Amino acid sequence: MTQDVEMKEQAAPSNSLPSFSPSTLHNLKEIASLIETGAYDREVGRILRAIRLTMALRRKLKASALSAFLNFTLIPESEALTRLSSYLPKEDEHAMEVDTATSAPQAPAKHSLPEIEIYCYLLVLMFLIDQKKYNEAKACSSASIARLKNINRRTVDVLAARLYFYYSLCYELTGDLAEIRGNLLSLHRIATLRHDELGQETLLNLLLRNYLHYNFYDQAEKLRSKAPRFEAHSNQQASSPVQFCRYLFYLGKIRTIQLEYTDAKECLLQAARKAPIAALGFRVQCNKWAIIVRLLLGEIPERTVFMQKGMEKALRPYFELTNAVRIGDLELFRSVAEKFSSIFSSDRTHNLIVRLRHNVIRIGLRNISISYSRISLVDVAKKLRLDSVADAESIVAKAIRDGAIDVTLDHASRCMLSKEIGDIYSMTEPQTVFNSRIAFCLNMHNEAVRALRFPPNSYKEKESAEKRRERQQQEQELAKHIAEEDDDEF
Repeated sequence: MTQDVEMKEQAAPSNSLPSFSPSTLHNLKEIASLIETGAYDREVGRILRAIRLTMALRRKLKASALSAFLNFTLIPESEALTRLSSYLPKEDEHAMEVDTATSAPQAPAKHSLPEIEIYCYLLVLMFLIDQKKYNEAKACSSASIARLKNINRRTVDVLAARLYFYYSLCYELTGDLAEIRGNLLSLHRIATLRHDELGQETLLNLLLRNYLHYNFYDQAEKLRSKAPRFEAHSNQQASSPVQFCRYLFYLGKIRTIQLEYTDAKECLLQAARKAPIAALGFRVQCNKWAIIVRLLLGEIPERTVFMQKGMEKALRPYFELTNAVRIGDLELFRSVAEKFSSIFSSDRTHNLIVRLRHNVIRIGLRNISISYSRISLVDVAKKLRLDSVADAESIVAKAIRDGAIDVTLDHASRCMLSKEIGDIYSMTEPQTVFNSRIAFCLNMHNEAVRALRFPPNSYKEKESAEKRRERQQQEQELAKHIAEEDDDEF
C-alpha cells in the first residue's frame, strides 16, 4: 500500500500547492468507500483494513485535504460538518480555490452512515493530536464520545475503540486524566451491555492506565478482578492482541506492587514477547519492569537482555544496577541508585529499587559464605559496609531463617560458619528446574494452538475420494433415469 501511495504522489501535477496533496484526498476517498462497503456488508475486516490504511497516511494529513474530504463525505450544513470544520485551521482563499478546482470534476457523494461520520471524527482527532493542539483535541474527542453513545452498531466498534484510546490520550497529555474516569467507567458499562468485546478490552486497559497513573493499585485490582476475563476472547479481533499485551503489562505492574513477583515476571515477559516489533517503547518499559522483578526474585538477567536492538541506551541504568546487585556491593548499589535516580523516578521503579537493598545484602552474604568457611561478623560488616556488627548478626540470622544461605551462626565467638557444599545432582533442584522448563514449553505450545485461526467446519470429517466417486456416479445415474422418463413422456 505504501508503494501505491508513492506512485500516486509521483503522478500528481507539479503545480499543486505543497499544503494540499490530491493523492492523499484520493486515498481518503478510497478508504471511505471501503468503510461504506464494510458497513453495508457488515464485514468488520474491511473497516479494520481501512484503519490500517489510515495509519499509513497519518503523517501526510493536511488541513486542506481534511477539509476537502469532510465536504466530500458529510452532508452540507450538518452538525458534524460544522463542528469538525471549526476544529481545522482556516486556509487562505487561494488554497480554497485550488481545493474546489481539484475536487470539482467529481460529484460529491454524501453519506449519512454513522461509520463515515465516526471515521471523520477519528481523522480530525488524529490531526489535532499530531499538530499538538490538545485543547481542540479534547473538545473534538468529547464530542465524538457523546456521538458514540447514541450509536449501537457492531461495525462501529472498531472505530469506537480507536476513539476511546485517543480520548484518553488527549486528557493524559493535558494532565486531566482524572476528569474522564467516571466517563470511562460509563462507557465500559455500555460496551458490556452491547457485547462490544473490543470496546471492553480497550476501555478496561484505559481504566487500568488511569488508576495506575495516580498509583491507585487497589482500585485497579478490584476493577480487573470484576471485569470479564481478557483471555476468553483475546484473538477474536485483529486489534485484540495489542490490547492483550497492554493488559499483561498493567497486570504485571499490579502484581509487582502486591509482592507477587512470580506472576508479575510471567506477565511482563509475556507482554514483551507478544508485543509488536514496531512498539519499541512499550517493549522497553516491559523489559525495565521485568528486570527489576527478576532481581527481586533473586535472579540475575542475562547480558543479552540488555543488548537487544534499540534498547541498549534505555536499559543502561538497569544494566549497571544489575551489575551492582550481582556483585553484592551495597556501596556501588547506592551510587548507581543516586546516579540514575531521575530516570528511575520517571520510570516509576524507584520504590522497587529501594526494595532491592535487602537482596543486595543477601547476595553479598551468599558470596561470602561460598568464599569463606569461617569468617567473623566484624569482617562481614566491613565487607557488606554495614553500620554495626549487630546489624550484620541480625541480617545473617534472618538470611539463615529464610533459607537464603546454608551456614550456621556462632553467637559465642561471633562468627559465621559455612557448611560443605554437597553434590547438587543428588538433590531435587535439577528436577525442579527441568520440570519448570517443560511446563513453560507446554504452556507456550498450548497458547500457540489457541491463537491459531481454523476455517469453519474444519473439525468435520472430509469426504474421501471413493465416496465422492460413488456420489457422482449415483447422481449421473439419477440424471440419466430422469432424462429417459422425460423421453418416454414425449
